[in-house]
Amino acid sequence: FSRVIIRDGGNTNLLAGATVGKDQFLEENSRLKNKGKSAIAQDLLLGISKVALSTESFLSAASFQETVRVLIKAAIEGRIDRLRGLKENVIIGKLIPAGTGFKEKVEKKPFRA
Repeated sequence: FSRVIIRDGGNTNLLAGATVGKDQFLEENSRLKNKGKSAIAQDLLLGISKVALSTESFLSAASFQETVRVLIKAAIEGRIDRLRGLKENVIIGKLIPAGTGFKEKVEKKPFRA
């Protein structure tokens, strides 16, 4: 259940009836903590095709099915793929963010005490 449907947007920027990622829903509610009415949502069960096509990464979605449609839509919308997942990094031939690839990414971040 990575997606939710908003039942009541409360005082957040989320609209009732909208389908959003669970992380976005939780982030909006935590931003409002003790400042107003939080949003109410219900988990959304999607089929494998819908899940693959509704991912944040358009490269990952295009690799599953409807490649031309997904790429054209992403181009029209001016979307940017942040290359955070394994699949999109494999597609473009980059080191995946796991194992030694993950270690290098973590080591590049400055440490603050």
